[in-house]
Amino acid sequence: MLRTSVSARRLDILEWLKDPAAHFPEQREGDPVEDGVTADAVAAKFGMPRQVAETHLGLLVDIGLLRTKLIGRRLHYRRDEMRIAEVARMFEKGW
Repeated sequence: MLRTSVSARRLDILEWLKDPAAHFPEQREGDPVEDGVTADAVAAKFGMPRQVAETHLGLLVDIGLLRTKLIGRRLHYRRDEMRIAEVARMFEKGW
């Protein structure tokens, strides 16, 4: 879990998703704050192919730091604040 989560790009994604309206343009479908952002939006922000962004997002989903929501034919990604707080507490306790 920890080895896959430590990446500057993944940390950037988590940081940007704290306030998606400030970091991503409006989307055709879904509200960035309520529903999250698409892999296309993350890819555009980094200037990378969508598949690379999907890999980073998928790892964050797999370890439980992001949640997904299907809107139309696109997955939207947003932070799972409860899980992030839980992981932070584990580290504070010296885990």
